[in-house]
Amino acid sequence: MIIRKVDLDAVAAIPSQYPEKGFPEVALAGRSNVGKSSLINTMVSRKALARISGTPGKTRTINFYNINDELYLVDLPGYGYAKVSKVEKVKWGEMIEKYITNRVMLKLVIQLVDIRHEPTQDDKIMFQWMKATGSQAVVVATKADKLSKNQMFKNIAMIKKSLQLEKDDLFISFSSETKVGREELWEIIEKVCIGKKELE
Repeated sequence: MIIRKVDLDAVAAIPSQYPEKGFPEVALAGRSNVGKSSLINTMVSRKALARISGTPGKTRTINFYNINDELYLVDLPGYGYAKVSKVEKVKWGEMIEKYITNRVMLKLVIQLVDIRHEPTQDDKIMFQWMKATGSQAVVVATKADKLSKNQMFKNIAMIKKSLQLEKDDLFISFSSETKVGREELWEIIEKVCIGKKELE
């Protein structure tokens, strides 16, 4: 994917604030500190498009990033942050559920997990819920540069087992530092959202 244009088109708290340009959408879901902002910045080759906060749980809206006037990367609120109130957790959960369940333009959900750790109960619930709703999904294990190759292979096996990934489920190891996984993830996004069309 050659990135010619990137804009933050909408910051939405309710469905009426979602953009209506009709572009296919790719949503990013994951825990608050899993590296969603870093992944977005790496995918679009920008250093600070998505703001990276030292305090997890800062994203409280659904943010729509317009890529080349062809698709949206959609940053969902992070889940599982312990210091957020129960009321706020429920609110964010409902926001995510309504978007994923009802958004017609949503074509792919990227679920991010930290390659260094076993998926949390929230991660497992999220993945199984996406499977149950029939959402097209890919699991992306972030921070791959933090492990040795041997440990990375062990942890990948552990993550796949923990999430109960099946043979046909998509999985990518990713690093914002080394760009590992970037091209592979773009290939999946283009195939799902744009077909096999060659971009100029």
